[in-house]
Amino acid sequence: MEAVELARKLREEATCSICLDYFTDPVMTACGHNFCRACIQLSWEKAQGKKGRRKRKGSFPCPECREMSPQRNLRPNRLLTKVAEMARQHPGLQKRDLCQEHQEPLKLFCQEDQSPICVVCRESREHRLHRVLPAEEAVQGYKLKLEEDMEYLREEIARTGKLQAREEQSLAKWQGKVKERRERILLEFEKMNLYLAEEEQRLLRSLEREEEETTSRLQDSVACLDRQGHSLELLLLQLEERSAQGPLQMLQRQRCYLGSPPDESSFCSKDRFVAYPCAVGQVALSSGRHYWEVGLNITGDALWALGVCRDNVSRKDRVTKCPENGFWVVQLSKGTKYLPATSTPTPTPVMLTEPPTHMGIFLDFEAGELSFYNVSNGSHLHTYSQAAFPGPLQPFFCLGAPKSGQMVISTVTMWVKE
Repeated sequence: MEAVELARKLREEATCSICLDYFTDPVMTACGHNFCRACIQLSWEKAQGKKGRRKRKGSFPCPECREMSPQRNLRPNRLLTKVAEMARQHPGLQKRDLCQEHQEPLKLFCQEDQSPICVVCRESREHRLHRVLPAEEAVQGYKLKLEEDMEYLREEIARTGKLQAREEQSLAKWQGKVKERRERILLEFEKMNLYLAEEEQRLLRSLEREEEETTSRLQDSVACLDRQGHSLELLLLQLEERSAQGPLQMLQRQRCYLGSPPDESSFCSKDRFVAYPCAVGQVALSSGRHYWEVGLNITGDALWALGVCRDNVSRKDRVTKCPENGFWVVQLSKGTKYLPATSTPTPTPVMLTEPPTHMGIFLDFEAGELSFYNVSNGSHLHTYSQAAFPGPLQPFFCLGAPKSGQMVISTVTMWVKE
């Protein structure tokens, strides 16, 4: 106990009364008390900041005895510095090994409170009825438990290391897959960009070809319409000239009847059509421009056709009336549809609200054009246009069945381009 008491007194002597810790750079005041230099200076600075007190200049009260001590008289206490250093290094004077209440070594362990106590605490009312063991014995039990816990932790660390290695392997594998996928994506997009560039060029070339073809077709159409307009102007001029003629001259027009002919010899009986009830004009047309009108008095839904044909078409066989077979005609189907006969499987019909009663046919042989008009309302029905006709042509007339009506040629005009 004397050693313990000596250690306690040594600790008290080496402790600053302001910070309650071992001295750091201790100094002595004029009154003989010792403090840490920083602690006494801080204490005096606080005292200097207080108002309402008279103080001597450069003097401050001692925290222990309140005696005024000049600040300039602070003297370093080198001996106390060594004592404080020894107290810090002495294992028996460490604060964690002493009871804070009794300043005695913590040599016992209270099992109920699970805390170390000193011999004075053991005799106190608080711990008198508790189970108490020497600290060394309690430490042995804790050491065993700590060994078990440490062994468990070592196993967990090993298991965690294996899992970490596995996860790192999975991470490396996944990163490899990501790299491979990234390279594949870049390659695919590179191919796609190349394909898009090629597709762009292909579409641009296709658009350029379409532009050229459409431009050429529209230019041809404009030229065709220009020629047609010029022909119509000539036709109008010719009609105006005829309208200025005298009554007898106007009445001297060529007339031809189909369906109920007055004279069968007028239909070229030696070359009559056997397969169809058809007839052709007596004169073959091989040059110039020609215009004739046909009055239609057709009964019911009779089928008929008007136009031109080659002078050497077959009159014995039944063939489709189309340009490939030497026919350039417009024909009526069931009284509502006017169809230009072409070689296409499904020719586009010319739809009319009512069948015409008067049709005009204009032939421009050199231009390779044959146009059909509804004279009743002045509308254009259809135009055949080609580079050139293959040979002389004859006006062509066809009725689907006997006694189905009449076709009357009311006007025939011919002129040659000068």
